Amino acid sequence: MHELDFINHIRRSVGQLGRAVLVGPGDDCAVLGVGGERLLVTVDQVLDGVHFLLAAHGPRLAGRKALARNLSDIAAMGGLPLAAVGSTAFPRGFPQEQAREIHAGVQALADEFACPLVGGDMGVWDGPLAITITVLGRCGQVEPVLRSGARAGDAILVTGKLGGAWASRRHLEFVPRVREGRILAERYCPHAMIDLSDGLASDLRHICEESKLAAELDAAAIPIHDDVAGSPTDRLYAALTDGEDYELLFTLPPDRADALQAARDLGVAVTRIGTMCEGEGITLAHADGRCEPLTAKGWEHR
Repeated sequence: MHELDFINHIRRSVGQLGRAVLVGPGDDCAVLGVGGERLLVTVDQVLDGVHFLLAAHGPRLAGRKALARNLSDIAAMGGLPLAAVGSTAFPRGFPQEQAREIHAGVQALADEFACPLVGGDMGVWDGPLAITITVLGRCGQVEPVLRSGARAGDAILVTGKLGGAWASRRHLEFVPRVREGRILAERYCPHAMIDLSDGLASDLRHICEESKLAAELDAAAIPIHDDVAGSPTDRLYAALTDGEDYELLFTLPPDRADALQAARDLGVAVTRIGTMCEGEGITLAHADGRCEPLTAKGWEHR
């Protein structure tokens, strides 16, 4: 099984979505029209041995990450969190003290982002710890930012620095860019946006495919995190493919990109790393003038 193939199968098979579904499968969140409001819905799971290592990282950070991943999806739509529900599959014999630590990790982040945990379910099985959380959000007076709205000529920008998140534990302790996503949506109206969970190479490809455009990246401009070691080539590859950065990748008209970088009102570094263009695929342009197709991909469940 390839994750993207399966997702595309679901999208082709989903049938009539109904008038309440404004945005269906294929974006960071679904968007539902409910009582005159636009409701954002997203769900994510974390698995011991895949998204965290319980023995090394502990239950509190596992719970925190389960909620944080969902809040990052809300941020990518320019939305605000509203509430969460969760479901946990505990390994048989799991200590109650550790279960409470999972909840403490969720609760601390829920309090920080005004996203109360309002319900859920739990079970016991012979497999590893699995935590699933669904977050509901709202758009308010702004349009939800989709992956499909990029336009040729748009600047491609990213918050923060990329690469090395797993090795440094940033994948457990990152702060979801909800505030930054909201400022972008309210003041700059990005044409497209996505959070970087699977890696720049993979997630930019989603914007390209949904917007039916190509992209050219400036290799020298990509902001590489200090946590990434190795040769310049190794460091660039890590920034492109490591994933779990949970930064925001978005596109803006060049004049708005200039205004954003001049204003510095996100409170976090914003780097212009490329341009959307007509065509297909992603091209990586190097400082020496070489251009090559970007074939590297980020994380994918198989």
